[in-house]
Amino acid sequence: MAAADREPHASAVRPRSYQDESYLHGFLGTVGDLQKAGVLQDVVLEVEGRRFPCHRLVLSAASPYFRAMFTSDMAESRQKTVVLQGLDAGNFGEILSYIYSGTLHVSLDKVQPLYQAADLLQLDYVRDTCSSYMAMNADRSTCVDLYKFADVFSVDSVLNRCLQWICRSFTEVASSEEFCSLSVNQLTEIISHDELDVKEETTVWEAVVRWVQHSREDRLHHLPSILPHIRFNLLTPHNMVAIIDHPLVREDPGRSVIRNVVKETSNLKKRSGMDTLEMALLFSITTKEIHYMNPRERKYITCSYDPKEHGSITAVTVTSDNNIYMLTSGLEESDQLSLLQYNHVWNVWENTGMSSVSKFLRRNSDTYEDHLRQVDKIFFYLNYEKGIASAFVRMRKYNRHSDQWQECAQLQIDGTSSYYCAKLSCRSQLYLLTSEEMHRYDPSQDRWCKRSPPRIIPEVGTAVAMRTEIFCTDMDFSQTMVYDTESDCWQKLQGCPPTPDITCVTDSCPSLFLLENQLHIVLSFADDMQKEEEDISHVYMYDRASNTWRDLKFTLPSKYYIAFGSHFLVARMHLQYLKGP
Repeated sequence: MAAADREPHASAVRPRSYQDESYLHGFLGTVGDLQKAGVLQDVVLEVEGRRFPCHRLVLSAASPYFRAMFTSDMAESRQKTVVLQGLDAGNFGEILSYIYSGTLHVSLDKVQPLYQAADLLQLDYVRDTCSSYMAMNADRSTCVDLYKFADVFSVDSVLNRCLQWICRSFTEVASSEEFCSLSVNQLTEIISHDELDVKEETTVWEAVVRWVQHSREDRLHHLPSILPHIRFNLLTPHNMVAIIDHPLVREDPGRSVIRNVVKETSNLKKRSGMDTLEMALLFSITTKEIHYMNPRERKYITCSYDPKEHGSITAVTVTSDNNIYMLTSGLEESDQLSLLQYNHVWNVWENTGMSSVSKFLRRNSDTYEDHLRQVDKIFFYLNYEKGIASAFVRMRKYNRHSDQWQECAQLQIDGTSSYYCAKLSCRSQLYLLTSEEMHRYDPSQDRWCKRSPPRIIPEVGTAVAMRTEIFCTDMDFSQTMVYDTESDCWQKLQGCPPTPDITCVTDSCPSLFLLENQLHIVLSFADDMQKEEEDISHVYMYDRASNTWRDLKFTLPSKYYIAFGSHFLVARMHLQYLKGP
């Protein structure tokens, strides 16, 4: 027989291992079925008087805590019933559900006690999942409570995330009841940060005063240890005198250390928020750039924006607490929009962790626009769609408790006068206006109602709200009017900016914006003799006392800016993080 025809020796056949995937996945299901059926259970765990029949083997496999309990010489290893202390019965039921199913249900009201139980029972997956959940759900309303919890249990990922939120929203956070519940060490840790987003150091001092006054007798003696974290070198002489003369400082032991503290803080750096400047946000279509502009301070900064990284911008808004959000769409075929937030301190866009919202299906329409607004801390996603005979406003609002977008009342208006339309928020309501119609949406009632329209404006080009008033002008800037939301009355403004020494105005729509509580407008002009690329934009400021517009002598290259709404958005920007042109 030829060597090639011989059978291979048995030793030459390599052994193999086979893994039954269905068995691996089905084993835990079988164990769960045994638990539900109450079969083969050999121990009862008692928590707050509630009894949980279980299997020692399963508990020992899942938790080092139970493994040590049942495999050692501890008394519990021989007992039929084991009483567990320091646990909540309801949360322990969730823990058992995870042990027997591998599925963990987490909610904001349960995450802290679940973490505590997992920490005691040494369930790393549950503990890590709870940590991630807390970090993901940290925001202005939860950051102080989660910060205190993370500080006690040394959960660094949650602690750092909450500190970011507290720093960037310090003014709002410091006025909350939760802020007054901080310990003195937690308070000093927070106010010692450079990243506090405050315009003036007096904001930090006022927060300290509020914290001390909350429990004056118990906290007054902490003032000497708190004062070194106030940056007295950043105060004006007037504010310095006011603090020294404050009743809290006049009482011992505060006054005895105040002079030394002033000397010790003489070289401390500015807070993050002190290097901010109000700037209008202009989005360029042609260059994929975001332009930040403050004409009065002669500031103009350009930053690039990469749609490949974050998706195409659909809508943008700036909230009352200076947060910038934008809706973005990823792949063109996707019908989902994601909500991103701009991190001022780190100069990056971050995912908010909120569920995406699906785009509205388009009907037969000539044009449509998407808008994002926030009213009383609730986000509204609006879609304005104009057909031949009518226009529709469809809207959803975000429910943070359910992490879902909910349908709101729709609005239908006459299409013959609605091609040019402004959508904006004023105080706690939303407004939609055309030349012939005006409607107001009340979020508390989920209802639209009619208001008085401007009428004499042929085509509403731009509109912006300031306190209780709405200012608007037409496409050609020939008529400017102001609407009083309380009296439902319109008034015509007489002032009009002088025309530059050029022959025509481009077809670019004028855009109003509010900067430092004063009305501004951007107008784009072109010389008939010049090329389109040499178009320029002029910025004007309205002086209400003289009813005139003043040219700020500040020009921008006209690059077809998008306002993402009825006006240019304005936010306080951290200048040290922005790149120049």
